[in-house]
Amino acid sequence: MYLSHLECPRCGREQDAGKPANLCDCGSPLLARYDLAAVAKVVTPERFPLRPADLWRYRELLPVADPRHMTTLGEGWTPLLRTPTYGAEIGVADLMVKDEGLTPTGSFKARGAAVGVSRARELGVERIAMPTNGNAGAAWATYAARAGLGATIVMPLDAPTICRRECVAAGADLRLVDGLISDAGRHVAALVADSGGAIFDADTLREPYRLEGKKTMGYEIVEQLGWQVPDVIIYPTGGGVGLIGIHKALHELRELGWVGDKLPRLVAVQSTGCAPIVRAFAAGEDRARPWADAHTVAFGITVPAPLGDELILAALRESSGTAVAVDDAEILADLRDFAAREGLLLCPEGAACLTAARQLRASGWIRAGERVVVLNTGSGLKYPETVDVAGLPVLPA
Repeated sequence: MYLSHLECPRCGREQDAGKPANLCDCGSPLLARYDLAAVAKVVTPERFPLRPADLWRYRELLPVADPRHMTTLGEGWTPLLRTPTYGAEIGVADLMVKDEGLTPTGSFKARGAAVGVSRARELGVERIAMPTNGNAGAAWATYAARAGLGATIVMPLDAPTICRRECVAAGADLRLVDGLISDAGRHVAALVADSGGAIFDADTLREPYRLEGKKTMGYEIVEQLGWQVPDVIIYPTGGGVGLIGIHKALHELRELGWVGDKLPRLVAVQSTGCAPIVRAFAAGEDRARPWADAHTVAFGITVPAPLGDELILAALRESSGTAVAVDDAEILADLRDFAAREGLLLCPEGAACLTAARQLRASGWIRAGERVVVLNTGSGLKYPETVDVAGLPVLPA
């Protein structure tokens, strides 16, 4: 294993990666660091096509030492699809969608769960607990069951019904709260505090290894483009782990010498009903203030106070990117229009990225001829209520 240590991006403190860890003493998330010089000596990009088509093909850049602890359901290596009809309509001829709806449990959350659960198992964790807007809880419950770990999942009452069912099917201790993910987070914090160390807090960015699973989206995009980077990557941003992870992956690839110095501009997409990152970015602030009365049809990005706000904002500014808030009505319209033209039913969070792409092209921020990758973070089939609101026919249950 080439994992060397954990590092705090805020204060620079290094920590031992050989034991379970949550936040730095200064309150910042911790990031996993690798001996990239050593990695470059043992593997080259030409090796990856000879390996299985899952995220573990990048095992030298992942934190699990013993393959016996790798908990997998075949996650990763999702398709990067060209979408010429819709792209031409909005003026982005080279528009591509990375479709995470084809991962196990139906969302990109399976990536973080696979790596996070595997590392937790390797470090001796026996039970995890986490708040969730739905998909992450379903993924972590599923992978915890496969790894033989216990799982307590806390989610809002309004979370997608299918996610509740996935947690129950996986044998998790599912708890519902009448509120937002922030309320679920407070419930988890109390559980962990009262457990005397028996429960490990696996909340977003409170442990460092979920991010390592999510960063493989960045590796895959680059490999699928022949070790070239796109001009723009557009990402639906709630907790922001995927965007932070992609940013981390791109910098690791550059340090390895596998891509050039020019990296993509990153775009964080939020809803006008919950846009703390957009507000902070526009104001030039380094931290995001909590968003009051958060609500949006894109339930997965309803995160009023993301823990990783500093890292998200830093990634946007370092990449010369931007942050965009889009309206629910436009999200639903683009979800419907895209499905009719490209035959792919996106999740509402993925459709929000299409709305952002359309608006950014209209404003000139996305220039003619640029290659743009949109992340569809989950299967639209997990959101029958959204499909109904979007005006698409829904069969009776």
